[in-house]
Amino acid sequence: MSNTWFNAVIGGALIGAASGGLMLGLGRIAGVSGVFGGLIKPVPGESAWRIAFIAGMVFAGVLAMLSGSWVPPVALASPQPIWLVIAAGLLVGAGTTLANGCTSGHGVCGLALVSTRSLVAVAIFLSTGFVMTYVLRHLLGSA
Repeated sequence: MSNTWFNAVIGGALIGAASGGLMLGLGRIAGVSGVFGGLIKPVPGESAWRIAFIAGMVFAGVLAMLSGSWVPPVALASPQPIWLVIAAGLLVGAGTTLANGCTSGHGVCGLALVSTRSLVAVAIFLSTGFVMTYVLRHLLGSA
């Protein structure tokens, strides 16, 4: 029997706790693209918590993998060519810049703060994802 639902509940609780802790502790939104972006264009006095946040995400992933509760490493290998993966990453980065935030910032934190702007952004994220999944899987026949 799969425990996927249990892992999802625990993961969601951890994301919520980390987001709430960052908001309560530092008054910051846990938008991953914004946290990472702040390392690319550093602001004095802002780097330490950003590095700790990113390092914590990496460490948690490694810990989960080592505990055996993570997806098998073979699932991490993309069947897509590397140029396409890089292009997709750049498009995601451009999208988060245009939306002034990412799914974690708008979807987790913004919705929790009852932000109309975040509600619109999340609706656009999800709608775009649904349309692209349909196009890629059903119209173009990609896996």
